[in-house]
Amino acid sequence: MEIIEINDNLLAALHLKAAASERKRMNQDLRTTAEDGSQRMLNALEVGTEVPVHRHLETSETTVCLQGCLDVVFYDLQPNGDGETNMVEQKRVRLCPREGKYGVQIPLGAWHSVEVYEPSTIFEAKDGAYQPVRH
Repeated sequence: MEIIEINDNLLAALHLKAAASERKRMNQDLRTTAEDGSQRMLNALEVGTEVPVHRHLETSETTVCLQGCLDVVFYDLQPNGDGETNMVEQKRVRLCPREGKYGVQIPLGAWHSVEVYEPSTIFEAKDGAYQPVRH
């Protein structure tokens, strides 16, 4: 049995890896066995990380902010008049624990991304095994 303690030391180590990575983010898988078909992870996000606008077609997503400050940004596809569509920002949800803004439930199929204002750590949970996101 592996016990994973979620504490300042774990989060600090995760942020060191995130800061050193090209993508400016790093996750920590919280599943304890290969048979675990869920998705539970910590994700350290540094200022400047770019998370492409994406959606999940098989699951909703629960996101809880443990530290830092970021916006979860929601989008809709809207026609641009040329037979094409554009991503248009519809809503922002601020996640900032010191302001009492802890998390958001992202509905199935909702287009979303994040904008990070300071180094932040989020807990993410989704149903089922990992599926690549669809842009």
